[in-house]
Amino acid sequence: MDERVRQLVVQLRRLKDRSGLSLAALAAKTSYSRSSWERYLNGKQLPPADAVEQLALVCGADPVRLLVLHEVAADAWSEEAPAGEAGALDDDAERARRGGRRRTWALVGAVIALSVALVATLLVTHPWREDEVTSSGDGLGNAQEPFVFVKGRSRPCEVKRKAGGLTAGYSSTRTTLMDLKTSGWEVVEAQCLLKFHHFDPGVTDGSYGPRSKEAAKGFQKERGLVVDGVVGPDTWGELRR
Repeated sequence: MDERVRQLVVQLRRLKDRSGLSLAALAAKTSYSRSSWERYLNGKQLPPADAVEQLALVCGADPVRLLVLHEVAADAWSEEAPAGEAGALDDDAERARRGGRRRTWALVGAVIALSVALVATLLVTHPWREDEVTSSGDGLGNAQEPFVFVKGRSRPCEVKRKAGGLTAGYSSTRTTLMDLKTSGWEVVEAQCLLKFHHFDPGVTDGSYGPRSKEAAKGFQKERGLVVDGVVGPDTWGELRR
């Protein structure tokens, strides 16, 4: 027996033995007779791809690997067929090979499609993240992600003191200029720092509006800075202290 055929037969017999099913029980659970299964499992005849798939499903196994082995075995079987039977056996083997190939690619395609859909869902929903923002190891938190403004959504503020000064984990900037209609993670950072210094910017939503500007003016006045409500390097320096 060709080694490629033997590998398929060994796997089929092993699967059947592990299931504990007799040939009669196997015939009752599939569309193939007891005598057919006897020939298939003894290597006397190449089983159709459909029989391989049915055996796998009845025994609770993944049919993909068996169908791949079947496709290889079908090629070997057609090569080793006796000359007098070559025509009939080649036709059977070719049909089995084509059927197995279609099933294999259909199953592989389904697995790939499911994997792509799952990855896309994970990228969109971020189920591993809580709705609240937490600081990452580099101190930038969600600043690594594109900022998306959501009206009314207040980002949590957890201000900590690190080597570079105070940080809320959204941005490490000390130079970004911010005025009305500015938005982004830098704005969330500034709003959190203003709140930490007891100047209420309103909703910490990453949008620099009138209330945030008034809070910045109050902070600037207290720190002896130019009171214009524009957050720049000087204001950042004081916010980080």
